[in-house]
Amino acid sequence: MIKAVFLDFYGTVVHEDGEVIKKITQIIMETGAADDKNKIGAFWWNAFQTMFQNAYGTSFETQRVLEYKSLEKTLHTFHSNANPVQLSEMMFAHWIKPPIFAESKEFFETCPVPIYIVSNIDTDDILSALKYHGLEPAGVFTSEDAKSYKPRKELFELALGSTGLKCGEVVHIGDSLSSDVKGAGALGINTIWLNRSAKEVPAGVIAIGNLLEAYETDFFRMCREKIVSDNGNKKKAN
Repeated sequence: MIKAVFLDFYGTVVHEDGEVIKKITQIIMETGAADDKNKIGAFWWNAFQTMFQNAYGTSFETQRVLEYKSLEKTLHTFHSNANPVQLSEMMFAHWIKPPIFAESKEFFETCPVPIYIVSNIDTDDILSALKYHGLEPAGVFTSEDAKSYKPRKELFELALGSTGLKCGEVVHIGDSLSSDVKGAGALGINTIWLNRSAKEVPAGVIAIGNLLEAYETDFFRMCREKIVSDNGNKKKAN
């Protein structure tokens, strides 16, 4: 039986910054030499991913630093005179006050086991976002804490070591097949893919369309049975 949920945050509990990114790439196109904002977005994403994949251990840099550096490189490449500080602040403002998915608060309120946030984000930003939405997980583990990003193992190992939980006692829920499902699964952690866009589900992957659907999986079946049993025992004792 699972004893806790490890939960991704951006894209899982709250919305990603996709709409903000669209606005920023539009500004870059209007102030630079590009004629297609999709090219800008692709270049920016690839620049960020290259930096992201090499940021661990002594080479670790925070999300804010990586986003700023990759944005500066994008502005330079497309000859944009837009202000990188102002554009970055648009992203950072989203990170600390992101829109929340409709069922997320209910999931936090009804989950039968403790929820721990395990997220590729800077600690101060996610703490601000959690406070903004009034969410109170049992604990928070970030890439900044681990000096490493999912899908690498260090962040998951930090969460396991800090909670004293074993891989089989946890289910990790997240919206990324690579970072969440493959990353956690590589350590033997149970996984659920949050597939909000109804994409094709790979073989062997357990998928749900929203957080509350997690309760319909076998991971939570024994939790529900235990709660019913415990409630029955309490009534008999009374």
